[in-house]
Amino acid sequence: MRETFEHRQKLIKDPGFTVHILSTFPRFLDTKGLVEQDFTLLFDDETSSRLLQKWDMFFKPNVIKEAKRLASTPELTQLLLSAETPEESDPDETRIHDQEMASLLLLIHLLPPSPGGPKCPKISACDAVKRLVIFHKSCCSLEEHLNNTQRQHPYLLAVGRQKSKIESFYIALDKHLIPCQANRSLGAFDELFKVHFVFNLSYDSALVNFYTFLQTTVYNIDVGQMKESPRVKDLRARLLNQTVTLS
Repeated sequence: MRETFEHRQKLIKDPGFTVHILSTFPRFLDTKGLVEQDFTLLFDDETSSRLLQKWDMFFKPNVIKEAKRLASTPELTQLLLSAETPEESDPDETRIHDQEMASLLLLIHLLPPSPGGPKCPKISACDAVKRLVIFHKSCCSLEEHLNNTQRQHPYLLAVGRQKSKIESFYIALDKHLIPCQANRSLGAFDELFKVHFVFNLSYDSALVNFYTFLQTTVYNIDVGQMKESPRVKDLRARLLNQTVTLS
């Protein structure tokens, strides 16, 4: 697959290429790690590792700190509880999500969808979360889920008995499932982000602010060239100008 990387990229970027890349290169559907491989070939090892290296130590605590300044809602309260409660400190299983998942979903509440204009219905942060990740009971059929969805943009399918204990992750794209190499939420989101570059895909309109922040602030890709909303610029300035301390 490494040998066919340049050929794949040429096909993907060809406007006349109408067959989906997963039909041409089906190994993405049964071989884990190919998304990571192609992203690293597009950029480099340092760029590829930035989310996994920086999120827990720097971004997660500051995202939590900023989220506490938002107007309280039941969803936000649950996410903050999950983000601040380690699994070993939760014997009664009060958390809805694991810490990594919760902190990433908090970022959507900090960077909700921008207004889409008078003819476009307003999308809430909670609605945007559902465009990013779908939680699927491990006892239910994956094929049935794919048959019932009409989504055009990639999203994460988290499979498990509980939202706080996900057993496996997939990237759903064009009614196919790409198995994630990662077995943790952060690693799965890392692969989901990278899929957009590997397959030259646009961001979901409801998640543009979320993905743009990751692209420019975490991965440092196209900084100064990528169009950013004022909200994204403001959050990046606040996060990068404060120390990692939690009140």
